[in-house]
Amino acid sequence: MPEYTLKIRRYQPESGEGPYWETFDVDLDESLSVLDGILQARDRDDGSLSVRCSCRAAICGSCGVKINGSSTLACKTQIGEAHAAANRRSKPDAEGPPRGAGELPPPDSAGNGAANPIVVEPMGNMPVVKDLVTDMESTHWEKIRRVTPWLLPAGEPPEREYVVEPEAMVDVTQEIACIQCGACVSSCLSMEVDPDFIGPAALAKAYRFVGDPRDGETRERLYDLAQDPHGIYDCTHCFSCIDACPKGVAPMDQIMRLRRAAGDEYGIDDVNNGRRHEQAFTKIIEKKGTLDESLLLQESFAAGVKGKLMPSPAAIKSLIGSIPTAIRGIRTGKMRSIRKLIPGVHEKLPDGAQAEVQQLYEHAEEHHVELNLYIKGEDADEDEATAEEGGGAAQPHGGGDAPLGAGEETTEEKPE
Repeated sequence: MPEYTLKIRRYQPESGEGPYWETFDVDLDESLSVLDGILQARDRDDGSLSVRCSCRAAICGSCGVKINGSSTLACKTQIGEAHAAANRRSKPDAEGPPRGAGELPPPDSAGNGAANPIVVEPMGNMPVVKDLVTDMESTHWEKIRRVTPWLLPAGEPPEREYVVEPEAMVDVTQEIACIQCGACVSSCLSMEVDPDFIGPAALAKAYRFVGDPRDGETRERLYDLAQDPHGIYDCTHCFSCIDACPKGVAPMDQIMRLRRAAGDEYGIDDVNNGRRHEQAFTKIIEKKGTLDESLLLQESFAAGVKGKLMPSPAAIKSLIGSIPTAIRGIRTGKMRSIRKLIPGVHEKLPDGAQAEVQQLYEHAEEHHVELNLYIKGEDADEDEATAEEGGGAAQPHGGGDAPLGAGEETTEEKPE
């Protein structure tokens, strides 16, 4: 039976010492999970090794950890795949970036062509209770409660249950799949910088109720999340939560849908300049094809001619506060010349490429395309055209009358 090495980050608070690394050798079939390896190490080598687990079937979400640096479920990750991933990782650079205060040094590489260990750590952005067990209260459950995770229907309650058409609930099917494992929270880069950020799990849960046709407080929910400085506009669009989610919930996509609903559907103008920043960004790309960062800054805080001639005190304060950022850009080489600090002098894309960008904008505006894993869209038009040529009836996407399943990436064309 194959043998694998687990390098586990340990923390025993009762000892009064800091965290440390410990290695365990386990022998398991490659199809078994990393969680099976951890439990074997606990049973055979050290009964004090602590890990939280329950169903062992990727349903309860209890066994969230970081494996080889990636947040995931220990029970869903096969130990053979984790071993292969550990050996694909490049050797850490001795001259790498400095570590933060209190951060552990990276585990040693086996080197000399030998197999690297499978590195297992507790989830990030959460206080560690013991070994691989983290405290999810302050960084997860408290923020889930923050978004009011229950329906707030309007009017008098019905005599029995609220009845909705099944099609009306398709929009929130993806969010309902969340098992509250916290993997997205662990991988969130925004939460590393701003621990008060509401977070991907809570905001995905918020869209589950914003998109529910039975809820009567949609605008109030969106207004609250847009005005909060740690709300929907605090997401940096880094895709880390999408990569980490074991259930395909794609929390970042739900945050973007909250933004579109708040700005486009309800016209909520937030105090954080989030909506104006998005509008300025899309306008500049449409006009020039690439981002004029100096103009983006100006348009975000003082949009239009009127905003520049009569800027508000808040806009002036924000623009002055951005000067140190511009200086750092020059020092690091991101701003390669003083000329790039002048708004409006940024060049357009050459050789007709800008016209192609504008065509993309026109197509998006005309079709109102919104990515959704569970809704069919333009593929149906192609199926109908194929059916007409072949003289047969068009089949739904996926064939027959079967509903769409998770992972079928399609598009939705929103009505005007």
